[in-house]
Amino acid sequence: MSYKKLFKMPNAVSITGRTSSITNSFVNGIIPTIKPSESEIIEALAILGMSDKSICCSYCGESYTEWDHLRPLVINKKPTGYISEIHNLVPSCGKCNQSKGNKRWDEWIFSDAPLSPKSRKVIDIRKRVLALKRYESWKTPTKLDFESIVGVEVWTKHWDNCRQIENQMKESQKLAAKISMKIATAFRKL
Repeated sequence: MSYKKLFKMPNAVSITGRTSSITNSFVNGIIPTIKPSESEIIEALAILGMSDKSICCSYCGESYTEWDHLRPLVINKKPTGYISEIHNLVPSCGKCNQSKGNKRWDEWIFSDAPLSPKSRKVIDIRKRVLALKRYESWKTPTKLDFESIVGVEVWTKHWDNCRQIENQMKESQKLAAKISMKIATAFRKL
């Protein structure tokens, strides 16, 4: 066996490749988070066909590591109005949460996206979809109009701040590219 098959270089990262993380931070930083009661957690798990002994990723069935927003908080770099509450959160593994990102779960789950349940050939995907549909119709999640709550002026300032950071990231990426080229040239001379 070739040892090169065991090794994988980390992917190159660009500064501007993280702008979606900035947008998500600007949404997550303002939305309410409502902690569920124990009875709500029990009910949520029951709807998903789980218990405290059988809790797993709602999407693929592997061990869960977190709770994912079933309905995304951000779509096309704009807040959807949903908040963090049990009616919009399901147990998830990191692979599924990262793969799904801000996509609608019911489109993503059958997509060819890397690490989607379809791509990973999850056997009981149809059963999981039925449970997620039951969960989705369990209770209507809270959806807020943030701009009308805080006012146009404050809302505009909040998103201006986000754009300023993204613009600074673009400028930083240009400088990083120049630095990277100089370092690569110097390295080749060694």
